[in-house]
Amino acid sequence: MKEQKIGAGVPVGDRGGGDPLERQVINIMEQGVLVWGPDGRCLMFNARVYPMLEIGVDTLNHDTMRADFRARSVARGDISQASLELSERAIAAHQPYSFDRTLPSGRVVLTTGRPMRGGGTVVTLTDVTEARRVQQELARAKAESDAAEQRTLDILAQERIRRTEGRLLGQLNEWLQSCKSLDELYMVVERFMRVLLPGSKGELYIYSNSRDVLDGMVKWNTRDLHPNITADSCWALRRGRSYEYDEDGLCLSCDHVTGHHHGVAVREYICVPIVAHGDTVGLLHARFDTDSPGSARLGDKGAFAIRCGEHISMAIANARLRDELRDQSIRDPLTGLYNRRYFMDAIHRELSISSRRGSRFGLISFDADRFKTFNDNHGHDAGDLVLRGIGARMHDILTAGEIGCRYGGEEFMVLVPAADLGETVALAERLRDSVSDLQVRHLDSILPKVTISCGAAAYPECGTDIGDLLRRADEALYAAKQAGRNAVAVPPNGTPPPAAIPPPGTG
Repeated sequence: MKEQKIGAGVPVGDRGGGDPLERQVINIMEQGVLVWGPDGRCLMFNARVYPMLEIGVDTLNHDTMRADFRARSVARGDISQASLELSERAIAAHQPYSFDRTLPSGRVVLTTGRPMRGGGTVVTLTDVTEARRVQQELARAKAESDAAEQRTLDILAQERIRRTEGRLLGQLNEWLQSCKSLDELYMVVERFMRVLLPGSKGELYIYSNSRDVLDGMVKWNTRDLHPNITADSCWALRRGRSYEYDEDGLCLSCDHVTGHHHGVAVREYICVPIVAHGDTVGLLHARFDTDSPGSARLGDKGAFAIRCGEHISMAIANARLRDELRDQSIRDPLTGLYNRRYFMDAIHRELSISSRRGSRFGLISFDADRFKTFNDNHGHDAGDLVLRGIGARMHDILTAGEIGCRYGGEEFMVLVPAADLGETVALAERLRDSVSDLQVRHLDSILPKVTISCGAAAYPECGTDIGDLLRRADEALYAAKQAGRNAVAVPPNGTPPPAAIPPPGTG
């Protein structure tokens, strides 16, 4: 073999002679060309190899072995270990290969190897620095475009969710505001919460009248409704704001949750205080059993649960206000019994129903015996206590749908649906007997015994219109007074069977 000087004085190994014109053409190529023989020794390389790979003659010459050359490239960081192993497998299989090498200057050179028919490999080296930079910029631009598009899709999805939530909340609010009673409101909450928080299970608790416990009123997708819970069993009620529990976070579980054996892990839940006019009236609890089929995760549903709680709070406040206003309009403030106006409406309704169906109903008219003398001797405060006591006994006795009324002063009325005269008299006797056992304390002393006189009438035995029935009941009351008071009487032509009137003192 002989060495020749070609081009700009760069030695080109030539182990087989060759045409000088061909060598000149190879030397002026923009690509670097490097030929490895079957034995792994360098057969030839052109002038572009040195500047292309940023190396000198000490790194590559006609005696260089491919293994040594590659080992130096790996040590310098030009070739990654992965690229080295890939190309070695291709060479062994007599297959082409290609990889990028990054030089110390930052330039990127595409290295492509192709097997020769008689063995060995022809390697071409192409500077692709600019192409790779453009590719990276395009990839970066595409990634940014994809990210922007995804953000837009996320925003649209969130907007759709917000619109759906807003629509559902609007429907919930419309139904809640249309409820005539708290019972109807609780039914609406149960139906809607299944849709508003899909995959959740929950309960609604409302403070009892005594404010010592919260009674379980509503449940959805669960059987785990406590009859009642205490306020200190919930962190939301103790802290006065909504509380989200996540077992992976810095959280403590509420006692009203751990007190249930749900059968699955309760890993996430939210408790939302129900606040009406600044007063906490209840608790909304929604949990997410992530081990259950079809379960959901709390995620951003916590904020939506809080909004649901706000709507429910407002509806409960309005319902309670309506109930309070209605009670004020139909109830006597002293005894809690219905007032005269409500009672007259109730009689008209009952008369209409009974006339259509051919059914019966009874009336009881009674008052406190010698009540004016009682007031004169003990004062009106003591008289009010007596009236309250009579009202309390009526609340205790009238438990089967009867309607009790303070008709005026010390006068009371009772409407007894679906009762004949005998059954009406029996109820009047129970009232008389209960009031006669009443003890009223006033100013550290027990007031004298209170008794009542009752008159009973019934539809249609004693009359077929309201005026007749009220007049006959009053006639019976006067008869009871004339009989010595603390008695039950019926109109002269309306005497029930003897067995229907229990002896005095029985209840």
